[in-house]
Amino acid sequence: MIRTDALGQLPVRTAVPALERALDAHGTAVLCAPPGTGKTTLVPLVLAGLLDEGRPVRKVVVAEPRRIAARAAARRMAWLLGESVGGRVGFTVRGERVVGRDTVVEVVTTGVLLQRLQRDQELAGVDVVILDECHERHLDADTVAAFLLDVRATLRPELRLLAASATTDAQGWARLLGDAPVVEAEGVSHPLETVWAPPARPVRPPHGMRVDPALLTHVAAVVRRALAEREGDVLCFLPGVGEIARVAGQLSGVGAEVLQVHGRAPAAVQDAVLAGSAGTRRVVLATSVAESSLTVPGVRVVVDAGLAREPRTDHARGLSALTTVRASQAASRQRAGRAGREAPGAVYRCWDQADDVRLARFPSPEIKVADLTAFALQAACWGDPDASGLALLDPPPGGAMAAARTVLAAIGAVDDCGRATERGVRMARLGLHPRLARALIDGAREVGTRRAAEVVALLSEEPPREYGDDLAAAWRAARRGNDAYGARWRQEARRLASAAGGTGGSGGEDPSGAGDDAAAGLVAALAFPERVAKARGEGAFLMASGTGAELTDGSRLRSAPWLAVAVADRPVHAVSARVRLAAVIDEDTARLAAEHLLVSGEEVRWEDGDVVARHVHRLGAVELTVRTLKKPDTERVREALLDGLRREGLGLLRVTRGRCGSVWPSCTGCWVRHGRTCPTRRSRNVPTNGWSRSCHGHAGGPTWAGSRRDRR
Repeated sequence: MIRTDALGQLPVRTAVPALERALDAHGTAVLCAPPGTGKTTLVPLVLAGLLDEGRPVRKVVVAEPRRIAARAAARRMAWLLGESVGGRVGFTVRGERVVGRDTVVEVVTTGVLLQRLQRDQELAGVDVVILDECHERHLDADTVAAFLLDVRATLRPELRLLAASATTDAQGWARLLGDAPVVEAEGVSHPLETVWAPPARPVRPPHGMRVDPALLTHVAAVVRRALAEREGDVLCFLPGVGEIARVAGQLSGVGAEVLQVHGRAPAAVQDAVLAGSAGTRRVVLATSVAESSLTVPGVRVVVDAGLAREPRTDHARGLSALTTVRASQAASRQRAGRAGREAPGAVYRCWDQADDVRLARFPSPEIKVADLTAFALQAACWGDPDASGLALLDPPPGGAMAAARTVLAAIGAVDDCGRATERGVRMARLGLHPRLARALIDGAREVGTRRAAEVVALLSEEPPREYGDDLAAAWRAARRGNDAYGARWRQEARRLASAAGGTGGSGGEDPSGAGDDAAAGLVAALAFPERVAKARGEGAFLMASGTGAELTDGSRLRSAPWLAVAVADRPVHAVSARVRLAAVIDEDTARLAAEHLLVSGEEVRWEDGDVVARHVHRLGAVELTVRTLKKPDTERVREALLDGLRREGLGLLRVTRGRCGSVWPSCTGCWVRHGRTCPTRRSRNVPTNGWSRSCHGHAGGPTWAGSRRDRR
């Protein structure tokens, strides 16, 4: 039975007629509705025709940025209809699908919709697509919007498209959707008080993944203050799982139930939070997953730490990671709105009011800051390798796209023209980053499908820190673990093994006979070939990308000759990357995984006050074999000498008159001609490459001051 009373209390209902007229006239529209108005739950039901028996029924797909939001929205809509999920309202997220024959409204994640579009570009049977929370500017959401606009322009002009958000660049989205009408809904009238609660003393700004512990202590104190000053439950926003755990540890004895909500939390915990309390006050510590599309019942207070996590990519070093940043003004408004959804509320902001105006208006679009390898593969599979024909709010940066295409070419996902290969299409359909897809497909042939899938599942969601930095040991811990991570890992491993069943793997058998350590190392190396690393000292390594890498003290991997680095980050101002997760490999595995980085050639250059002439076999930046050149090209030696003079100055030379009567600069050419074959070849220091730094008495050669070490 439809809950008409609850539906009638949703403020967005007043904007529905204008929204329907806009979609009827233009086929596209932008809906701006504040948090708690019902845009995520009422609008899809109306557009599907489920609230009026006399209206035609339309199939509506609602795309949400996160799994927790997709599940919650579906359950709320089903409840409004008086049904269970899987009837007329269902949902599909990665690894979970609850739909039935009668499903009319399906809530999916943007990633799921992206995969569906690649398989069925017409999106047959779908009448309306709603892109919810489009202000978050996730890369998948931007890509889905571009593909849908392409579908409308070429295949399905009747397909209706709605972009919805509480805080968004409405005019930008309207232009993108073809000058679509913008429909605004009035917000909830519950008053919301803002309390500025900055730390008493300055705290260090965030950098990398690090957050000043003093700030987290302050946030915990503000939560205690809010519990004392206000009624109702408290929702506290923190940037990540580690910060949530730290603040939770400082809230013991607060007289309230402390719950933790994040993307890795078990579905049962997420459902319990969204179900509301049973009379006990609650403190819900959450990441940005609680910003959008959710109402946490009972919340009257929000405590906002003012931080968020965004992706960043160092293309030169091949490192991608999340970094901690100040939350945008839009995110702050979204968070504050959680407190006023059901009644008057308050938001405690843990920063100074004067700093608020300096915050960015919106979050950084992922397309500007993230690794674009997956996006580039999706564009190539769509038939637009450089994405020049896609309607995007922000064009992809040229350097990031070039780096992405280099990776795709190296793993065989695209051809020389950038078009997706058959292998690339198969990778795109696995629902993985292309690097991990390559590791799954190629790893299945080497170590078996099941084992490859298990390792890739570890790589797709980094294991908890307590599992350690040894990938093989983390694999064993996940197998025997009964924690939430272990349950998610097993589910994802089964999904990947099933998806990879047709990739040419060998089932559960291990063709190579390798143990866990070797299998983990091979799969990790296949995923990140630029990160295979050779030891160059206790705990220090050089990756094929040219970046140094260091293990923490006490790591069991410190004595390994080679590593496959799966997770690493490079702290601000640090020379080397910190290894977070890696596996031991040997040189043969490194060569196999990074075969495209193998190069051989002669090198003649100026280095450390000397001319170096040698033949080198490299794996990227890692030297495998080095052999001294006995007779290097004389012109290249001359160029190296001149380069040394340019870089280090004339102080290198002590100008003398040789037996041939020449003096510098003509003696440079004479040195090159005679060089190592100087008949007298007397030297205070003969370098390892055979060239004399101080060759006296030969016909026309100069004397130079030797290496920096000699000059000291």
